[in-house]
Amino acid sequence: MRTIGALIFPGFELLDLFGPMEMFGLLGDDYELHLIAEREGAVESGHKLSAMASLSIHEHCAFDILFVPGGKGTRREVENQALLDWLVAASKNAEFVLSVCTGSALLARAGLLDGRHATTNKAAFSWVESQGPRVLWERQARWVEDEHFITSSGVSAGMDMSLGAIARMHGMQRAKDVAQFCEYEWQQDPSWDPFAKIHGLV
Repeated sequence: MRTIGALIFPGFELLDLFGPMEMFGLLGDDYELHLIAEREGAVESGHKLSAMASLSIHEHCAFDILFVPGGKGTRREVENQALLDWLVAASKNAEFVLSVCTGSALLARAGLLDGRHATTNKAAFSWVESQGPRVLWERQARWVEDEHFITSSGVSAGMDMSLGAIARMHGMQRAKDVAQFCEYEWQQDPSWDPFAKIHGLV
């Protein structure tokens, strides 16, 4: 069994978090899912719906998979040094580090993506890029894998990335079975990215 520590913070994006957690959660006993925040308790998303963090970053940093969503709250959290320090510590213990959307801005600001290939939400690309000038940002990509760091484009791209990660860890058929159960049309090509053109990045 692998443990997933999914970070939440005020202003996190709902689908960034719950889309991927649905994909991993459907693998049953293969994964144990945890929501972690700066403090235990309810954390309000960018759409005012709250999620309940059962763990605090001040007490836990050992997960097999570290998962970081995006959302408008990342604009504030890039200045949260305690959170950035925790990301560095938690990433050292993780087999994989995954981010969705502007979650990569937090990883970049923490210095974790320096010298690595990564991507992010194309509508917020310039801002995220500014958070990590030493990151090798991919302007056109649905998701990007660089060793154990996997970053995705915006919002729904997190589900495609998660299925890609499941395929990497459990095989392609297992990922296809999860997508079929969800009645989800999985974009299996990580280079598929029409949104880069829409936002003038290519």
